Amino acid sequence: MEHNSTFPIKQNELDMLRDEATSYLKSIQWEQSQRAKNKDNDAKDESILLYLSRANNGSNVNVTSVSKTILALKKRLLPESVALPIYLNQTLYAVQEGLTLGIWIKDSFYDASGLSTLSENKSALDSSGKREYESKMHTSTAFMLFATSYKILHDLKPHASDDLSVMKQKFAGIPEVSFMSPLKGISCQLFYYDKYLGHPDIIKSDKDVIDFTVVYFEALIDEIQLRKSSLEHTETIVDRTYKLENSEFAISGWDNVFSGTAKSIEFNKIQFEQIVGNRDAKHFARRLTERMLSYDFEAKKNPFQELGGFMPVFMGYGIPGTGKSMLIAAIATRLKEHSDNLDIPFLFHPMPDTLISTFQGGSAEKMVEWMKPLQDPTKLIFAPIDDAENNLQERTAQGVSAGVKEVIGVFLRYTEGAYAVNYGNSSIGLFTNLPEMLDKAVISRVQGRFKIDGARTEHDFLDQDYIWWRKLQSTMPDFVNMDDPEVYKYLADQGLAKSMGDILNLMEKPSEERVHETFDKVEKLHETDDHMFYAALYKEIQKIFPFFSSRDVRNIQSAISLRLTDFDLEKDWFENPETYFKKDYETKFNMLQELMKSNMKGLNFSDIRRQEVIRYLDNVATIADTDFKRKVDARVNQLNIDNEAREQFGKID
Repeated sequence: MEHNSTFPIKQNELDMLRDEATSYLKSIQWEQSQRAKNKDNDAKDESILLYLSRANNGSNVNVTSVSKTILALKKRLLPESVALPIYLNQTLYAVQEGLTLGIWIKDSFYDASGLSTLSENKSALDSSGKREYESKMHTSTAFMLFATSYKILHDLKPHASDDLSVMKQKFAGIPEVSFMSPLKGISCQLFYYDKYLGHPDIIKSDKDVIDFTVVYFEALIDEIQLRKSSLEHTETIVDRTYKLENSEFAISGWDNVFSGTAKSIEFNKIQFEQIVGNRDAKHFARRLTERMLSYDFEAKKNPFQELGGFMPVFMGYGIPGTGKSMLIAAIATRLKEHSDNLDIPFLFHPMPDTLISTFQGGSAEKMVEWMKPLQDPTKLIFAPIDDAENNLQERTAQGVSAGVKEVIGVFLRYTEGAYAVNYGNSSIGLFTNLPEMLDKAVISRVQGRFKIDGARTEHDFLDQDYIWWRKLQSTMPDFVNMDDPEVYKYLADQGLAKSMGDILNLMEKPSEERVHETFDKVEKLHETDDHMFYAALYKEIQKIFPFFSSRDVRNIQSAISLRLTDFDLEKDWFENPETYFKKDYETKFNMLQELMKSNMKGLNFSDIRRQEVIRYLDNVATIADTDFKRKVDARVNQLNIDNEAREQFGKID
């Protein structure tokens, strides 16, 4: 599904179609099918569907007028007001603009698909020509209705209520959808839209009109998505993107940015202090949240991106039971709290577990649907993939399903390449216990990585127990009859590190054996503060790990750039957002540059470079070795068991 070309939708061309759109709002005719009329028998809301099906006062053909219904609504809801109230006006305008755009899209499809030529010679068509004409008619109608609904949602969704569940419960579905011809398609949809608007139970306030319109056209898109697989001649739809000039709005095939993405998923609130150990992970998470919050909604970019300190894709890895899920919740909690405080829309958008589909092509479609919202520049988006090895495992491994390959294909396409739009407002986090099972190409997209290693020191274990028993103490004060440590204050070590340097000072030499040997070998040839040292080191590493490439070197470079931006934002900026967060892009960028310069005074480039190279190579080696080690350990374990069994058996004799 490559969208390889973009076509502009010009405003002046839309201006010429607006009268046609308005005429549909003033009056359309629709004859209900018997099936739609009988739909009320098994419906969830008898009264509404009964009302929809009896809508024609006994005659078969029915004339309705959306604009009259909206005027009637105004009289019913706001009899005092002279002008058309804002929500009603906004809705009417959005539906008119949606229809106008839909008509333009239909005309464009007529020309691109050759339907125009077929229509002109309709009387002369043979039977296969007639079939082609009909099937192209259906497709053009479906795409027109899709574009109309999509534009209406684009315009109204930001003004609708956050929670539409009450309206969705009142809504009893769309009795029928017609793809027969563009005129029938529009008439049928406006007919039922109008009937709902006129129903007193559906619309209780003027805000309900926007909410209902969003629910109705979302349902229409769902209907079209369900039926689109039966449409033919869609190649001129899926291979192009239409972009509305002077606007954010674009339509790419049947892609729907709004599907299932509007709502943030619920999560448990967790503070970093409740997580024991994991210094590296907590530090990283805190930096990530500060960077995301610096995103500028006006400029649609992030000053940290320009400074080299932003990570669209990162990875946290570690043994099971060290707190991955808690960490995901803690990052979400921190982002949500700060976003609420700064009045910023935030979307917590974890990858669903049910992504891999058994149908050919189904997984790719679901993955596109999941990744699409990450390109929405109007909110901050945190998109964790927990147990990433399930959906993104090494494609060359035996028995990997076609679904996994599809998902990885989409992931790679959206994280680098023509599709990869990153405004600096969204970040994907891969969390895994088995990084060695992840696909190599996926791992190479990762720009920041950290270990999730849980409790590591005596104090960590002390605190882990403390978090558990203090609950008992609060309910039964004298029950825990044990002494506290003499010097250490509980949770003192669980705060956040000042900088990565504090965490990495301990790392003078690689911990992984082969990397260590290589390091020593190259050190005999070059000083570690020579540029030549790293060139020689990389060459040697490549001999041991053939998959080490320039992509890895780029990743090391971005890790070093991240260190240069490894400074705290001023506390005061969070307390008084207007001092930094609410400033314009340029000002924020300059403030960060100042902060970066003052932070760099204490840093030493060659130290940082050494630390980051060691950290990265250790990581590469660990991942490469784990698989092998796991097999060896299992084998050794088995041999030990066999030996022990033999000895025990010998004693029985």
